[in-house]
Amino acid sequence: MSRTALAFAIACLASPALAAGDVAIGEKEFNKCKACHSITAADGTAIVKGGKVGPNLFGVIGRSAGTFADFKYGEALIAAGQKGLIWDEAQLSSYIQDPAAFLKTYLGDEGAKGKMVFKLAKKSDDVAAYLASLIAAP
Repeated sequence: MSRTALAFAIACLASPALAAGDVAIGEKEFNKCKACHSITAADGTAIVKGGKVGPNLFGVIGRSAGTFADFKYGEALIAAGQKGLIWDEAQLSSYIQDPAAFLKTYLGDEGAKGKMVFKLAKKSDDVAAYLASLIAAP
């Protein structure tokens, strides 16, 4: 395992179960994400109109990775979901910081590649907190 992957794995293990993000800051930071992602509620209400390069992120917290219907995910993200990756705030925050490194570490496969190339090195906890705030009503 490379030093970078090892450091990333240690950081993931040291992360709390919930990210300590600020929802209001995350909502503003999500503007960087909407070039590729939209947030559309189950009833079709557009919360954030965005691109369709990435999947709809409404309800992503609690969702098994690589499973949003009508989106074609990369093999590594599908494999992570099959291995048991269910997005929580901390996992999503780590993924947003460096998707490729996250998948390599999670899968234990240096050859794992993700389709998401954007990295949000700062304020990823805030974006994860914002996305966690957008959950379907019971």
